[in-house]
Amino acid sequence: MNIEIMVIGGYFMLMVFISLAFKKMASNSSSDYFRGGGRMLWWMVGSTAFMTQFSAWTFTGAAGKGFNDGMLAMAVFTGNIFAYGVSYLYFAKRFRQTRVDTPTQAIRNRFGSTNEQFFTWAIIPLSILTAGVWLNGLSVFVGAAFGFDMTMTIWLTGLAVLAISLLSGAWGVVASDFVQTMVVAVISVACAIVALVKVGGPGEIVTNFPSGFVMGPDMNYPLIIVGTFLFFFVKQVQNINNMQDSYRFLNAKDSNNASKAALMAMVLMAVGSLIWFIPPWASAILYPDAADQYASLGGKASDAVYLVFAENTMPAGTVGLLVAGIFAATMSSMDSALNRNSGIFVRSFWTPIVRKNKPSSEKSQLRVGQITCIVNGIIVILVAQLFASLKELSLFELMMTVSTLASSPMLVPLFMGMFIKRTPRWAAWATVVFGIFVSWLCINVFTPAALGNLLDIEFTAREASEMRNIIAIAAHLFLTAGFFWATTLFYKEDSLNEQEKADVSKFFENVETECIADSEQDEFDKMQREKLGTITIMMGTGLLAMTLLPNPLWGRLLYLCCAGLILLAGYLLKKSAQIKTDSLAEHTTQS
Repeated sequence: MNIEIMVIGGYFMLMVFISLAFKKMASNSSSDYFRGGGRMLWWMVGSTAFMTQFSAWTFTGAAGKGFNDGMLAMAVFTGNIFAYGVSYLYFAKRFRQTRVDTPTQAIRNRFGSTNEQFFTWAIIPLSILTAGVWLNGLSVFVGAAFGFDMTMTIWLTGLAVLAISLLSGAWGVVASDFVQTMVVAVISVACAIVALVKVGGPGEIVTNFPSGFVMGPDMNYPLIIVGTFLFFFVKQVQNINNMQDSYRFLNAKDSNNASKAALMAMVLMAVGSLIWFIPPWASAILYPDAADQYASLGGKASDAVYLVFAENTMPAGTVGLLVAGIFAATMSSMDSALNRNSGIFVRSFWTPIVRKNKPSSEKSQLRVGQITCIVNGIIVILVAQLFASLKELSLFELMMTVSTLASSPMLVPLFMGMFIKRTPRWAAWATVVFGIFVSWLCINVFTPAALGNLLDIEFTAREASEMRNIIAIAAHLFLTAGFFWATTLFYKEDSLNEQEKADVSKFFENVETECIADSEQDEFDKMQREKLGTITIMMGTGLLAMTLLPNPLWGRLLYLCCAGLILLAGYLLKKSAQIKTDSLAEHTTQS
């Protein structure tokens, strides 16, 4: 246990170092704090795009789903792969080309100031709700790993995430996401390799998975599985490619880097989607009673399956590294949300509403953003405590309920508004209101039980759970999206004043105009490579030190290989920074 705590302690020291290293870069202006001034390289933006779809829920709720139901758990993640592919081909560069600091500024330019205020006060509460699910997932795992009290775990971890977010804004958030991507990759790959060796290869997983790898238990209708995959593809395209979640691409230094970031996220998701689930799939064979070890977690017991695998199979130090990886996953999602909410509050409420007649300075906006970050973080902690009391609801079901029924109505106009142009000003907020009604119908009318009665079918508990998601996604796809499209029938160009016409015209003109980095970008490129190269080498050195832990030879070799890869990445970053420095010096001499 002392070894595991030392590993986690080392990880937190690295996160604090990252925040301090990038603090100065976030203190120049509010734009630097909220989106890094739009100067980040594609591999930094790609890592944060990848990590924002990856939280403690992946290692807990999604892993529990994989342990219980087999292949179907990959539905959400295969949808992410497709969604980032669409982003690479169309959306990523267009989001960057909106040329704004926050998502709600883009909403104002596209739909007007009324919709800006509406979405400001819709995005912030919903993102707090989602972050509460993430923090709850983290506390489930950490509490189970170390036997800590759930409330204490939520507060300690929540305050740690808040501190990282507060210190250095978008620069620290994205830089930590890059390092955290490597932490997650190291632990995921290591666990997957050991799991395959222990279980006897991928063929053994498919053949010996309890109740069938493809269908899983309590599933009598293959069409439900097909429907789950297809509808999640549609859902994730909308979830990733909308104005609310465009903030990750606003950080990129230009249009080309935004597109490359989406491609990187797609590749990482494609590789990760398979690797993440190998340990829980193998555990269903190796440790079929794994959930019983943490029965005190109630309906969330199977969410601790990754912990059971690490404790029983992996070398000493892995549990600490795994918990660090889960901290990394949660921090990457939660700190991004806190940073985005701060920017939204300052840019779309504080400056235009509260300080409308008395413009505030950059320093004042920074302070207000930091205070907003603190308030949001405390509320997220309280929401996570509420979710922790719902012991009979699994984290997978909790996440699907929040994202499908609560978030979907809001994302429809923010997705479709990027390419459907001729809509009245009320179209966006009216679609959300209608979508909330559709969600109510999904809860009370369009239920699996009602569908079962209509078809004279009695669904199992698992079938009902899958059908609930399918019905909700389908309802918003056909009804809510259909409503937004139908508003085009009420569009009248003469209903807009000249300023509104100019704003909408400028929005779509910007969206189609390439964004090119300025002449000062080279210096920022060099700093990013230099700082992250140093930090990556520090992390690799820490992993190298883990070869000294009392483990069998294969365990030490595993850490050695992981450390070698991380050190190589750090070396290459430092080398590229030096090349950039030499290039800048040569250019200056010639000038």
